[in-house]
Amino acid sequence: MSDIQIQSIDEAEVDTIMAGDIDFTGNLGFDKSLMIKGRMKGDVRATGNFYIDKSAVIDARIEANIVSVKGTVHGDIFAYERVEIFSCGHVDGDITAPDIIMESGCSFNGICRMKSPDEVERNEE
Repeated sequence: MSDIQIQSIDEAEVDTIMAGDIDFTGNLGFDKSLMIKGRMKGDVRATGNFYIDKSAVIDARIEANIVSVKGTVHGDIFAYERVEIFSCGHVDGDITAPDIIMESGCSFNGICRMKSPDEVERNEE
């Protein structure tokens, strides 16, 4: 079995970065890419990409195009394109996405559904 390497994102390519000293409670919505380095509690509903840095702790239901996890997520993740969990990432929650990449060493506790969130919503109606 070959090791799959996930490409790290260059911070210069991210539209918005929430610094490590941010402790945010509420709902986030965005159309472009966002990286969070601090703490967040609430819901994320976005059409852009969501990058969770190593020091970030997220307690939220996440819906975004690409969700890239290097930090900790407590909550379900719905991605329209892909979920990436790096070796330093931790996810406690279910994942629904057409493409899921998990590096060796990551921590994942939940159920994976390899479908787009749109397909799951149509099937559950």
